[in-house]
Amino acid sequence: MTRLYHVPLSPFCRKVRLVMAEKRIEVELVEERYWERDPDFLRRNPAGKVPVLRMNGRAMAESQAIVEYLDEVHPEPPLMPESPGGRYEVRRLCAWFDDKFHREVTANLLYERVNKKITREGFPDSRAVKAGARAIKYHLDYMHWLLDQRRWLAGDAPTLADFAAAAHISALDYISDVDWHRSDNVRDWYAKIKSRPAFRGILADQVPGFPPPAHYADLDF
Repeated sequence: MTRLYHVPLSPFCRKVRLVMAEKRIEVELVEERYWERDPDFLRRNPAGKVPVLRMNGRAMAESQAIVEYLDEVHPEPPLMPESPGGRYEVRRLCAWFDDKFHREVTANLLYERVNKKITREGFPDSRAVKAGARAIKYHLDYMHWLLDQRRWLAGDAPTLADFAAAAHISALDYISDVDWHRSDNVRDWYAKIKSRPAFRGILADQVPGFPPPAHYADLDF
């Protein structure tokens, strides 16, 4: 049995879920309250973080390592380019979203507004929320610039970079923190990736106490 220990709005978990769905890998989803630091979970990943993928008799952590492993052992459809330069660009953009975007945007918006309430860590820091609201404009503009030159974020075909970005964007869209009027390029890109069958599970997510906006699961916004 392939099993993914996850949190529904975690962009890192969503990235793994999207890649597995794109490759049609059946997986059992298990919600993990990682903040409670359950001993069984810590044995699976001593870092105490999600996602953790249990597959082929081994427990795997770190979302980027997981999705690159999945792309190698399940090569269809390919989500990494053949050329070294193409693979570099995909890894660069995955790092951009999982590091810079996450630190400047996701952590300041999603984590402040949702995670703090779920984990009972207090109230949102208004300064962090304002910083996240400012930063997302810069990142959307950067995505607009990329998509002005390419069909997808890293080139002419969808790659892990698109799923990394979509994981963060979709989690923020769940809490209405994406200004879809800022860039037609980004809106069209998201509509395109959102309409893929791999996105169905993500769009069906429901987090108690945090209902999504009406447009969240609407493929035409």
